[in-house]
Amino acid sequence: MAISAGDFKTGLTLIVDGDPCQVMDFQHVKPGKGAAILKTKMRNLKTGAIQERNFNASTKFEQANISRRDAQYSYEADSIYYFMDLETYDTYELSKDQVGDNRYYIVEGSEVSLMFFEGMLLSVSVPEKVELVIAETDPAIKGAPSNQTKDATTETGLTLRVPQFIEPGEKIVVFSTDGKYAGRA
Repeated sequence: MAISAGDFKTGLTLIVDGDPCQVMDFQHVKPGKGAAILKTKMRNLKTGAIQERNFNASTKFEQANISRRDAQYSYEADSIYYFMDLETYDTYELSKDQVGDNRYYIVEGSEVSLMFFEGMLLSVSVPEKVELVIAETDPAIKGAPSNQTKDATTETGLTLRVPQFIEPGEKIVVFSTDGKYAGRA
């Protein structure tokens, strides 16, 4: 099915220059003279590279047929991440580059979705909200305003800003799309 650049949505997977790419961000730009263009930020699902490209709004693309399988994250060793298929119990391996920033949102035993293109394992996708444990943070400042935040690091190495009342060892909910604090678990 052909999709025009004017119909882009975040998360859409397309075939661009023969490779499956996922739209991460886009913006319609209407210059004073000429046709509208679409500024896009895309991730190549084969290589993991992020590229910024401009397209004419009428440019057509073929939608990438991405299949997904539910899996469970097992462990990481030597920058290789191991996942187990929940139906067949097959084990899949992904490199650190293929996992990308999703490594900050997966903990042992968490359920994820493996993405395949034409039978080839491309990458992993995580839920929109994930629960993580705070590994370290500064103590709360007495008398600080309730809306003041402080730096914290999770068990996976993600660094983010959290409210003053959050202590080490606490479980929090984090948005995997932007790495921001969403609340206590």
